[in-house]
Amino acid sequence: MLTLISVVLAAIIFEYSNGFHDAANAIATVVSTRVLTPRKAIAMAAFFNLTGALFGGAVASTIGKGLVDTEIVTMTTVLCAVIAAFAWNIATWWFGLPSSSSHALIGGLCGAALAAARGNWSVIKWNEGVWPKVVIPMVTSPFAGFIFGALLMLLLFVTLHRFTPHFIHSLFGKLQIFSAAWMAHSHGTNDAQKTMGIITLALFTGTKAGSFDHFPAWLDFLKTPVFVLPKWVIALCAVTMAVGTAAGGWRIIRTLGHRMVKLQPVHGFAAETTAALIIQGASYYGIPLSTTHVISTSIMGVGAVKRFSGMRWTVVERIIWTWLFTLPASGLIGYVLERTVGAL
Repeated sequence: MLTLISVVLAAIIFEYSNGFHDAANAIATVVSTRVLTPRKAIAMAAFFNLTGALFGGAVASTIGKGLVDTEIVTMTTVLCAVIAAFAWNIATWWFGLPSSSSHALIGGLCGAALAAARGNWSVIKWNEGVWPKVVIPMVTSPFAGFIFGALLMLLLFVTLHRFTPHFIHSLFGKLQIFSAAWMAHSHGTNDAQKTMGIITLALFTGTKAGSFDHFPAWLDFLKTPVFVLPKWVIALCAVTMAVGTAAGGWRIIRTLGHRMVKLQPVHGFAAETTAALIIQGASYYGIPLSTTHVISTSIMGVGAVKRFSGMRWTVVERIIWTWLFTLPASGLIGYVLERTVGAL
């Protein structure tokens, strides 16, 4: 029982950190363009993160049973994975770097599962899970964000070049509120699902191991003989992410919204619309996409069209290095934690 409580508590803390760590994904541009005040932007992002988290389940299934062999996973393995992801989240948040909470969780899970299997790499589902749903999207989604963000911005330039700057600023000041809301909703449909999958995995493995057999009848809601998301898990994760989002992530908001490139409402609209469309599509197919990667590169694409020399490429370089290190670093932390616990 203590292990289960630890898993759920750690997962909720991670979900909370995911909320404030990734709040910038939805609202960095709408804040930097001064369309909304930070307080109003965070409130909006929290609400739409909540609505997004309540829909779908494909991403949760991928995280829970599509990446590693569930036969080798225990509740301790899940706990080590979540702690590893949380540690990486906090480290990158502290330095204001928009790393991927998704890849941190995936890396932590794979590393902990590998340690539990005593180094047997076959426990990781490479062909049907990790390669097609993690590694390939990790490479292609940033390119898609950059290219489609740039194309949409070019299309807007061609369409709007006859209108006055005042009209464009006024129009997209309103439209950007809708694009930011959609971005927040799509973030909820993808990111919140990951923690739902982790908690359900812990309940599923605990049920298979008979850990809940001696619990009183009123705790029967914990038993999960089939990998199906319990409603209470969905509600708990959705509310936690919304609360975490409400806490804000000011360090990362400054990096995305100010340090890479200065944006105007039309640029914010293009970046958010591009990112939301890509993330929503990935959620439909159960791909645990990095919302951070997508919105960051969408901003880069839009900024490059606006003024290529205006991009602060040193900041971009730091972000890319963080992306590259996230999976192996969190995997190593998860591996070490699981081996340490196993040796006790």
